[in-house]
Amino acid sequence: MKEWSKDSWRNKPILQQPTYKDLDLLKKVEMKLSKYPPLVFAQEVRSLKKRLSDVTEGKAFLLQGGDCAESFSEFNADNIRDFFKVFMQMSVALTFAGGKPVVKVGRIAGQFAKPRSSDFEEVNGEKIPSYRGDIINSIEPTLEAREPDPFRMLSAYNQSAATQNLIRAFARGGYADLRRVNQWNLDFTKGSNANKRYQSLADDIKKALDFMSAIGINSENTPLLNQTVLYTSHEALLLNYEEALTREDSISGKYYDCSAHMLWIGDRTRQLDHAHVEFLRGVENPIGVKAGPTTSVDDLLSLIDALNPQNESGKLNIIVRMGADAINEHLPPLIQAVQREGKKILWSSDPMHANTIKTSNNYKTREFDKVLKEITNFMEIHKAEGTIAGGVHLEMTGKDVTECIGGAQEITEDNLSSRYHTHCDPRLNASQALELSFLIADYLKNSKA
Repeated sequence: MKEWSKDSWRNKPILQQPTYKDLDLLKKVEMKLSKYPPLVFAQEVRSLKKRLSDVTEGKAFLLQGGDCAESFSEFNADNIRDFFKVFMQMSVALTFAGGKPVVKVGRIAGQFAKPRSSDFEEVNGEKIPSYRGDIINSIEPTLEAREPDPFRMLSAYNQSAATQNLIRAFARGGYADLRRVNQWNLDFTKGSNANKRYQSLADDIKKALDFMSAIGINSENTPLLNQTVLYTSHEALLLNYEEALTREDSISGKYYDCSAHMLWIGDRTRQLDHAHVEFLRGVENPIGVKAGPTTSVDDLLSLIDALNPQNESGKLNIIVRMGADAINEHLPPLIQAVQREGKKILWSSDPMHANTIKTSNNYKTREFDKVLKEITNFMEIHKAEGTIAGGVHLEMTGKDVTECIGGAQEITEDNLSSRYHTHCDPRLNASQALELSFLIADYLKNSKA
């Protein structure tokens, strides 16, 4: 590979990028952003990489999830708090069943840009640019609103900084204390089967904590009981933004993309000789690569060599998104090739993106049973291959939305219109996300027996 610099991606072909009309304004915004403080720090990134190494070796489990696309209009403290609550609930369920630490990585504080299948769409007979996420343009269906605006990068940075600040406060300021395990409930999930299971689990945890307190171990003298770490991640799609937030670490002299702890490359932008691979091969962050049904063995091995040339454990996460029915055919050859070459890879399952369907009433949705099926197939394949199913990657929210059909709530096609709020792809609501975590936990528990 040729020598890397943080702007060397600009000499490569690039897909899924906006066309800005005023390039001088774009450059000014990039320069301004490059002087802003980092959103995350190199030591935090190194800490995540170490924890992901534990996942790669089967000593921990990765829970990665969050919004399909964060929005400016829905940004408020309550939404962040509710996401944090359900993520903590899911983590507790998985930890209790699997007997392993859960590494928590949110799709949050930066998940603004979205790839699209077409550059344009037709609205009321008018052809307008597609919505590409709030960091680029507006979801409002007008020609003016869909014009890419460089200033939106500054708004995305400011929202990400505020989100990071609140996440750190929740994680380290006592809100994550295990003695508050009963306070992480969301009102609209009360009465659900998942919530009943969670309450039973919370009671067991409280009894264990009471015993530990009796022998002198409590949240005051044991920080692990009253705080946690929630790392951040997003798809590194808008490279102008990513380059502007990339910094040289004063300790190591290496480059870190300080927009998030972990970045990933989507299935549509993983071409070896293109800009996204070029940019991410040079930063020290843990990197994810989405692997769909078209991913060949040669493609995957070449990407692994480019993105993790030192074969470093915890550096590279292959995020499998093949579809519940296609995964049995396409995943085993990839695993076998990676094993044969001795590559240290974290494998995780994205059961959302390849299970998207269009309903008869024209809603984009996902079936809960298909999501669960892809996860269980993913885990069964790894079990058969003698490899490690490291984690899951979910599009989900702490809100009471109706965007995915099925689950214990029995959401149907007819229900979708009642609270279909997503700006892009359908998300599991908090009740469905918690239900899914218990079903995954049951699988993990049974596989240990």
